[in-house]
Amino acid sequence: MSSLLVTKEYIKQIYAKNQAYIDPVLKFMLAMIVFMLINAKIGYMERIDSMTIVLVAALFCSFMPLKTIAFIGAAFMLLHYYALSLECAIVVLAMYLVMFLLFLRFAPKETLVVLLTPILFALKVPYVVPVAMGLFGGPASIVSVTFGVIISYLVEYTEMNASTITSMGSETMMSKLRFVLDGLIANKAMIVTIAAFAITLLLVYTIRRMSMDYSWTVAMIVGILADVVILLMGDLIMDLNYNILGIILGSVVAGCICFILQFLFFNLDYRRTENVQFEDDEYYYYVKAVPKITVSTPDKKVKKINSKKGTPVRSSHNQVPTSIKTAHGVARSSSGAVRTAGTDKGVKKTAKD
Repeated sequence: MSSLLVTKEYIKQIYAKNQAYIDPVLKFMLAMIVFMLINAKIGYMERIDSMTIVLVAALFCSFMPLKTIAFIGAAFMLLHYYALSLECAIVVLAMYLVMFLLFLRFAPKETLVVLLTPILFALKVPYVVPVAMGLFGGPASIVSVTFGVIISYLVEYTEMNASTITSMGSETMMSKLRFVLDGLIANKAMIVTIAAFAITLLLVYTIRRMSMDYSWTVAMIVGILADVVILLMGDLIMDLNYNILGIILGSVVAGCICFILQFLFFNLDYRRTENVQFEDDEYYYYVKAVPKITVSTPDKKVKKINSKKGTPVRSSHNQVPTSIKTAHGVARSSSGAVRTAGTDKGVKKTAKD
C-alpha cells in the first residue's frame, strides 16, 4: 500500500511540474479518439473521413479549451449526417444547439462528460458514468449524462437504419424527420438507460455526502448495484433484450475504475477521524475531520566520494630499505645510497693523510 501511495505522489509531482506539456497531449489523445470514433461509426462523408484531417483537427484542439473538442466533434457529426440525410442533420443540429446554448454554456466542465459517455458506450462500460459523476459531480450532471446517452443512441440508431433512411429519398422532409424522431424518442432502451443513470447518480451523490465512515465506498457499491437492478427490471418489464452478462461484467469493470478514481482523488484515513465541537455567539458547531492519506516521497541524496590518490612508493624487488648509522654520522641505506644523519644532502667522502 505504501508503495502505491509513493507512486501516486510521484505522479502528482510529475504532473505538477509538466502540466503545460501533459495537458495538450491528453487533449490531443481525447480529440483523436472522439474524431476517429465518429468517422468509424458514421463515416458517410468521405472528404472528412481521413486520418490527415483527424490529425490536424486533434492537433488544433490540443491547444484550445476542452469545449473546442465538443464543437469540432459536433461539426464532424453534422457533416456526416448531412451526407446521409438533411433531416438527420437538422435533428442533430437542434440537439447540439440546445446542449451548447442552454447547458454547456453555463457548465463548461460538464463538456468532458458529454465527450466521454459515447466513448464508454463504444467500450461497453458506460456504467462508470453515473457512479463517477455522483462522486465528483452533482445533480446538474444528470443533464450532461443525459445528452451523452442521447448522442450514443442516436449514433447507434442511424448506424442501424442508414440504408432505410437513404431509401426514403422520394418521400417528404416531414416523413423523414418523423422517422428519425420517432426512432429516437420511442427508443425504450434509451429511456430506461437515462432513468437508471439519473437515479444512480442521485443515489451515489446523496450517500457520498453523508457524514459516515467510508461514505464513498458505500456510495459506489450501492450505486453499481442499483444501476444493475434498475436495468434488469427495465429489461423484464419492457422486454428490451439487454445483454445481462454484459451489464454485470461492465458494472464490475465500472466498479474497479471507480475504486481507482477514489484512490487517486479521495483516499482518506478513517482510523484517525477527529470530532471537534466549538461555539460562537450565534451557533454551536459539530465538525468531523478526516485526514487524507498522504506520504512524502523519499528524498534520495547521492554522495560522491573522491578517493585521494597517494604517492606511489617505489621499492626494488626483495630489498627493504634500511639505514645504518656510522660513527662519522653518515647513514648508509641497504640500497647503497650515502646520506648524512643530520641532513638529506649528499656527503662528499674525504681522506686523511
